[in-house]
Amino acid sequence: MLDEKAGTATSGAANGASSKNVLPPYPEADLMHVVDLLPAGEHARYVDVREFLQSHVRAASIDYWNREEFPYGLLADMAKFGLGRLQTDGSSKLFKGLMYTEVARADVSLSALVGIHNELIVGMIHELGSSEQKQRWLPGLEAFTQLGAFALTEPDHGSDIAGGLSTTARRDGGEWVINGAKRWIGAGTIADFALVWARDEADGHIKGFIVETDRPGYSATKISHKIGLRIMQNADIVLDEVRVPLDNLLPGATEFSRANDLLRDSRAWVGWQAAGIQLAAFDVARSYALSRFQFGRELARFQLVQQQLADILGNAHASLSLMVELARIQEAGKLEMVQAAMAKATTTRLARSSVAMGRSLLGGNGITTDYEMGKLFGDAEILYTYEGSYEINSMIVARAVTGKSAFV
Repeated sequence: MLDEKAGTATSGAANGASSKNVLPPYPEADLMHVVDLLPAGEHARYVDVREFLQSHVRAASIDYWNREEFPYGLLADMAKFGLGRLQTDGSSKLFKGLMYTEVARADVSLSALVGIHNELIVGMIHELGSSEQKQRWLPGLEAFTQLGAFALTEPDHGSDIAGGLSTTARRDGGEWVINGAKRWIGAGTIADFALVWARDEADGHIKGFIVETDRPGYSATKISHKIGLRIMQNADIVLDEVRVPLDNLLPGATEFSRANDLLRDSRAWVGWQAAGIQLAAFDVARSYALSRFQFGRELARFQLVQQQLADILGNAHASLSLMVELARIQEAGKLEMVQAAMAKATTTRLARSSVAMGRSLLGGNGITTDYEMGKLFGDAEILYTYEGSYEINSMIVARAVTGKSAFV
């Protein structure tokens, strides 16, 4: 995608003539030159990270995805390229977003890890943690030598979590005692700690606690047999009389509203993922169309195939353009939940359409992960559903523009 345009067409093709050996003028599909919006330093870093992800992560991720295993060996290399500290390194909103796009283009599960890690784990501790908590956890998190899990969603409360959260915390002398259950918690089985959101029995407020995963009473069970995001180790978590020191409470997270800005930004982050998976679908579909022969010629010479390729790329760039505008709004400090919700809903709807066209273009080969498109097809369903489902985000937008709420 978003590299500089490279390669030129033959002179005949440049004049509109047909040529069997035309070199595509946009081999990286950078029709809108989005990366040119980055300053020189970030542009160079973007190119380096993109090359690493495409050469070392993309192909390697397929076997891990098939086996539902986490690729621990990739974390150190990802840290070398700064992917563990995007939230704290001073990068622009656009650069950070394009990093999420490129990680998703290589593998959506790892982009979920990188996004949640930065937006919610590093972000929460950096913005809401005490100085001691920052000193204790941020160095390891930024180096990917430690991982955190964001434990908010519960078995019986997803979209209604803000009002329905049932995990409790009570103060007992010099400790907090936490009881409850969480579900769909990314990295819950492999994290060093979980940021657990629980309702204080004393005042009814939802608060954030650092709960080390080796504490008695904490247990996590991997959720298996998912149709997508299979590398991400989602977990069911049980908290049974888990005791943590008083200073494990995040001082900036004594009310749930204090986390709203970071939760809003994490919802917007999914839009960058949706752009990345569409670019991956285009990569796979174009490569297949240029190499697969039917009826004596490449698939790329059939009109319906060309239409699907154009539509996938159009959807991808519509998503990117929306996200570039969202990054501009973020930089100006004007992002609200309605914009984040619209971006998330729109880009994931387009992503679902794009991967469906890509799967169709590959025919029978589109339903296996051997050709990667089947992997993308499953992952797109997760993007469509998590961080607020498509329907919930659509209702948030409609509520903002009509003044009428469809929520009970």
